[in-house]
Amino acid sequence: MKVLLVYPEFPDTYWSFRHALEFEGKRAAFPPLGLMTVSAMLPRDWERRLVDMNVESLAARDIKWADMVFVSAMIVQNKSLEAVVSLCRSFGKTVVVGGPYVSTSSERLPDADHIFVGEAENTLPEFLHDLELGIARKIYKADERPSLENTPVPDFSLIDMSKYSAMNVQYSRGCPFNCEFCDIIEIYGRVPRTKSNSQMIAELDALKETGWRGMLFIVDDNFIGNKKNVRRFMPDLIEWSRGNGNPFAYLTEASVNLAEDDQLLGQMEEAGFRRVFLGIETPVEESLKEAQKSQNTRRDLLESIHKIQSYGMEVMAGFIVGFDNDPDDIFELQMDFIRESGIPLAMVGLLTALPDTQLWRRLEKEGRLLDTSTGNNTDCTVNFVPRMETGRLIEGYKKILRSIYSPNEYYRRALDCLSRFHKDRVEPRSSSIVEDLKAFSKIVMTLGVKDRSRREFWNYFFQLLRHHSGDLAHGLTLAAMGYHFRQITKKYCG
Repeated sequence: MKVLLVYPEFPDTYWSFRHALEFEGKRAAFPPLGLMTVSAMLPRDWERRLVDMNVESLAARDIKWADMVFVSAMIVQNKSLEAVVSLCRSFGKTVVVGGPYVSTSSERLPDADHIFVGEAENTLPEFLHDLELGIARKIYKADERPSLENTPVPDFSLIDMSKYSAMNVQYSRGCPFNCEFCDIIEIYGRVPRTKSNSQMIAELDALKETGWRGMLFIVDDNFIGNKKNVRRFMPDLIEWSRGNGNPFAYLTEASVNLAEDDQLLGQMEEAGFRRVFLGIETPVEESLKEAQKSQNTRRDLLESIHKIQSYGMEVMAGFIVGFDNDPDDIFELQMDFIRESGIPLAMVGLLTALPDTQLWRRLEKEGRLLDTSTGNNTDCTVNFVPRMETGRLIEGYKKILRSIYSPNEYYRRALDCLSRFHKDRVEPRSSSIVEDLKAFSKIVMTLGVKDRSRREFWNYFFQLLRHHSGDLAHGLTLAAMGYHFRQITKKYCG
């Protein structure tokens, strides 16, 4: 059997980082971990190829080669997914689709031969058995959330690592919290399941063997969701990292209660965690209560952010406007909070009702649901009737974007962020000196010569040399990210 695994294209958004990746000659931030894991679950004697449409085009010859095509997608990839399914079926190929999009959008399933709803650890073996008997069903739905103990090491051999800025692995699935707008708890549940320590070490060994060095994203939606197991894992991760010369710098996502655990913060710093994404959402307590995000109401959010930064970790964060309880001055409150936080990568979105979430069900019951979500909460669209007048909400949102991504505001936060790190902070890099010089030249030519904001860039650059020379590479990466944000802001806000 010849299997083609296809990952549909992402639109150009704040989350794509496309304009920043061009500086380092990369095509995408991360490879498609889900498909790489599915590949490792297929029979060993099957031939397989992977086409990530974010780094290369899907060619007719790829489709003709295959007997069967596997496709996985998130909601934001839905248009590309539909095009891929249609194209592959036009070639007469059997098409199998899974992933978050079809797991939460049962009313909009693509015209595929076989569809997997939910996690595939238990249903994929069942499908393979049925396929061999010639009785494969249209839909395979996971009746329970599987243990991760049998999840295999991802098939890293399928990808060209030089096309990506970072690699990724997964430690856990699920989150113990109950945020109303979140679809993660609908897909993966509220009881976080983790891989064993030995599984994770095997994945790290496999990735190191490929020659990869640099950033490694642990893609858990809440890395500390199962704190008991994380505390057991950290000593082994520290030992492995030390014993292997600290080949990776780790990035992950976590809940803000990470800030109250000094021991865990110290372990994460020692292991090599250099970035963490937090769901801050809003500084307005009534809106947090509305969203059922009680974990953010129990602590001073700015103090929590600054504490995490003090452990050498850059904090990235998500923010939302559009809650029913947002006050009239929500836009100013968000801008002030982001400024004081020292978070360069502050990702602000409009509240979106994702399919099958508690928010979706509430708004549908209230008669306020207008349309399905695009999956992109930064494209200035609203798929429900907000309490605030829609036009005012969107214009206020655009005001936030223009402000926080303006060169002066952005560079100020970047310098503030860097000032909170230890002076001896070290970050492994995957690029060579030649590659770094090429990236540096592109950044200088684009931001320091061609860009209208070149004066602000040079002021920022000399501040880096003067105060943060040891973190110069990171500082320039932040500058590249800021350029990307400005380009997308122009696209959405004019």
